[in-house]
Amino acid sequence: MLIGFLVLLVLQFVGELIVMYTGMPVPGPVVGMVLLLVGLIVNGGVPEVLRQPSEALLKHLALLFVPAGVGLMLHFGLLKDDWLAISVALVVSTALAILITTLILNRSAKKLQQLEESE
Repeated sequence: MLIGFLVLLVLQFVGELIVMYTGMPVPGPVVGMVLLLVGLIVNGGVPEVLRQPSEALLKHLALLFVPAGVGLMLHFGLLKDDWLAISVALVVSTALAILITTLILNRSAKKLQQLEESE
């Protein structure tokens, strides 16, 4: 299990290094997750050494939201001043995400159905 945690932390560190040296406008952990995804695709699945620590982290995922909640309370004055703009941005972005996901899913389902019918 420790080796799995080490792999996850090394990938996060490599992501941080890539961001630091390239100046990418993306958080290092996101780059690390992309590297992890590429590794899992190349491997063809999730090895057991990564499955155990990942499941352990997922069990305690709610704890990772505590720092975000503290940050919201720390900057409550900013939120109070711009609540309307923030609310509109949240509603519009959520609606767009749902709409785009629906359109992509419908098109994918139609193409899959056409492929099945042609066989």
